[in-house]
Amino acid sequence: MEGFNNGNSQNAPSQVERNIRIVVIFAIIVFVFAAYLTRLYTLQIVKGDSYRSQSRQVSSQTNSIPAQRGEIFDRNATLPMVINSDSFAVSLDPAEIPADYYATVTSKLAQILGIGKNEIDKKIPARDRKIHSHVEIKNNVSFEAISNIAENITDFPGVTWQLKPLRNYVETGSIAHVVGYVGDISKDEITMMYNKGYTTGNMIVGKTGIEKQYDSLLQGVPGTERKNIDAKGRIISDKPIIEPPQMGKRLILTIDSRIQELAEKALGPRVGAAVVLRPSTGEVLAMVSYPYYDQNIFNSDDAAAQYTKLANAPNNPLLNRVVNAVYPPASTFKTIMTTAALSEHVISPAKKIECPGKVVYGDRTFRCHNRGGHGWLDMRKSLAESCDIYYWVVGRDYLGVDRIAQYAKEFGFGQSLDIDLPAQSSGFVPTAQWKERKYHVKWLGGDTMNMSIGQGYTTVTPLHIANMMAMVANSGKIYKPHLLKEVRNPVTDEVIETVQPTILHESNIDPSIWRAVQADLRYVITDGTPQWPMANKVVSIAGKTGTAEVGSVDHWHSWMATYGPYNGSPDDQVAVVVLVEAVNKWDWWAPYATNIIYQGIFANQTYEEAVQSLPNVRAYMYELERKNGQGHRQE
Repeated sequence: MEGFNNGNSQNAPSQVERNIRIVVIFAIIVFVFAAYLTRLYTLQIVKGDSYRSQSRQVSSQTNSIPAQRGEIFDRNATLPMVINSDSFAVSLDPAEIPADYYATVTSKLAQILGIGKNEIDKKIPARDRKIHSHVEIKNNVSFEAISNIAENITDFPGVTWQLKPLRNYVETGSIAHVVGYVGDISKDEITMMYNKGYTTGNMIVGKTGIEKQYDSLLQGVPGTERKNIDAKGRIISDKPIIEPPQMGKRLILTIDSRIQELAEKALGPRVGAAVVLRPSTGEVLAMVSYPYYDQNIFNSDDAAAQYTKLANAPNNPLLNRVVNAVYPPASTFKTIMTTAALSEHVISPAKKIECPGKVVYGDRTFRCHNRGGHGWLDMRKSLAESCDIYYWVVGRDYLGVDRIAQYAKEFGFGQSLDIDLPAQSSGFVPTAQWKERKYHVKWLGGDTMNMSIGQGYTTVTPLHIANMMAMVANSGKIYKPHLLKEVRNPVTDEVIETVQPTILHESNIDPSIWRAVQADLRYVITDGTPQWPMANKVVSIAGKTGTAEVGSVDHWHSWMATYGPYNGSPDDQVAVVVLVEAVNKWDWWAPYATNIIYQGIFANQTYEEAVQSLPNVRAYMYELERKNGQGHRQE
């Protein structure tokens, strides 16, 4: 026994070993406890706010309720040009569909919606089918389709629908270029406008025109619908908390629908543009560009295909030619040349220059549009007859390129006019230095001669020409052209903001010069080349024609740039500019169209009534029909 006890005592751990083991175990316990405390501190203190936020998100589901976009009216604010129509959007939550039933549900849903099942699969790829999210499958869904889904709702787990206002363009035609259209927000747009509150999802934004320019006003404020759900995303409350959306602001434009229709019909199916501007305020009363398009086509499911079709169509119907297309100003530029010559006192307006029909300069022969020559002409007569040789001589020998460029810019050429549209062209005014830098050749006298009659490198938009006429009418003052007149509350119709006239540029040219130019432009209408097409007993008009040669012989852009009433009240005056492009069969229609617009505005007549009231227009239209549209060049 003694030996046995001795053996046990030798194998038993010593007191030191036992103490070490106790310390190790205690250290492990302390470490584990400290780790738990640290984790608890992190969860509750450090990341507590984050997890509490996630907890609330898990326990409640918030869906956005789209706001109706603001309506758009013309200046009379009686009937809307753009309204919202109730429409349905169908969404799908893939996580609510049993995996083995998913293909059946989506196939049935695609059949009811009239789309391919592959379209649903593209929007909800296999990797996302276990995630709770409402994915919009189709918008602009008919009530019949919604009824079909509702009647068989047990066959469509995860399928929901909601009202989604559809943009309905009541006024179509040429107003499309002014109002624009809307579409789903793109990734690029989200990137650019995220800081302004634009987000992903089913957001609709303006793509062109007023819809884009004033999108932030038209958007409104989306509402919310909050429902309590369990951890698996299933709804556990039948009483959602709803915060209703706020409709976007109501916009009143400067456009007069009657004048817009009048100008649209006056231009007719001719590729070109027409603009009616109020010189005293800068308000645009009409803006017509042909060809145009129907914005409602972008409400269809194949909106992308429709856009591609329009983008590739002949003569580009998407192009707003009033502000985005540039042309040589042609003889309308002689208005600026006359102003510059009088202001600089480089030549007496009574001094006569002979026009023999052609002039040789260097190794080139320059021919006036009157091949037989105009004879001896003073400044007023040369403007009325649009004599090229007179202005070639004045530009080359008296003014020079630098002063011509200076006065062109004084009238706003080569600059943005800051109209409230998302895109616009500035046009171009050349200089000698520019040509040397770009082409590495010197500016020649022939370049100055071309520039003097609005040919060569100078380019403008029809809106630039309208502003040129407004500057003459205002004796040296240009107001910023604008399309927005008022912003109103969509519920009370209370005026929130009124757009005030803003001076874009004010010239220091002597008032006597402006009076002389005004009188000369009036003489153009009464005794010059357009006296027959512009004859009008209702209103006195001042203006200038222009014919820009394009490409080859027998291809010309036709301009008519005017304002009226001549010497009338500024509150009554309008500037009217019509451009007919060279792609049309030539018929010198611009002055006739302009006269129709004036007749309609000041006699308060429709297009048809205006034509019947103008015997010169009726006679010309008859002649066009007789000659089957074949005309001839006139200045």
